[in-house]
Amino acid sequence: MKLIGLTLLFAITACLYASVGFGGGSTYSALLVASGAEYSLIPIIALSCNIIVVSGNTLRYSRRGLVPWTRLWPILVLSIPMAWLGARLNISETLFIGLLAAALLFAGLRLMFKRPREETGNYKNLSHIQSGLIGGVIGFYSGLVGIGGGIFLAPLLYALNWGRPKVIAATCSVFILFNSISGFWGQFLKLHDIERMWEAAAYWPLIPAVLLGGLIGNWIGLRRLSQFWVQRVTGALITLVAIRLVFTWFSHVI
Repeated sequence: MKLIGLTLLFAITACLYASVGFGGGSTYSALLVASGAEYSLIPIIALSCNIIVVSGNTLRYSRRGLVPWTRLWPILVLSIPMAWLGARLNISETLFIGLLAAALLFAGLRLMFKRPREETGNYKNLSHIQSGLIGGVIGFYSGLVGIGGGIFLAPLLYALNWGRPKVIAATCSVFILFNSISGFWGQFLKLHDIERMWEAAAYWPLIPAVLLGGLIGNWIGLRRLSQFWVQRVTGALITLVAIRLVFTWFSHVI
């Protein structure tokens, strides 16, 4: 896959994910796998793009006062170090692709079949221990695969009736941002060679691409332009990417 085509796909991915409050790290990684990028560099590149996109989401929600910091910090307190720890572990390319495919399938199917949530007002508070365990487990998986983890945290918080949809979206944006930064640092330390970073720098056009795509996606999210269908289309595209990745995983296993 040529860099120009990859840049366009990254911009589209950033736009779609930002419109529904996520960063797109899992799909960036899948696209890089499909392009034949060096396996050890994929998390660094994907997380860099993730940080760019989700920073805009976080700023938008923070300005609106939607980030519940007092309820969020117990989730972050273990997720940040666990994301770093997961990122520091060396795993095989086959396991990496398998875990990534599972994450994409989960995210794609969830977006395709997710129904609009009503604000019941009867929300559940989690204990600090429960919040810490949730953050730690998701953070570790996220660091291992090189994603932010919001695709796992969001449905769990919805299932637990943790808060209003906007508050959950804001929570996940901050969660993704901190986990992505922590995971990036762990992946960076794992390279052991600054020259490898120069190899990753060859993908620099992806950064302005996701920045532009993320800004457009934020605009779509703010204007509520066909949010229902944006989610469905995003989910369908992610599922297609996941299916292709599953076939790639099978080719490594067999």
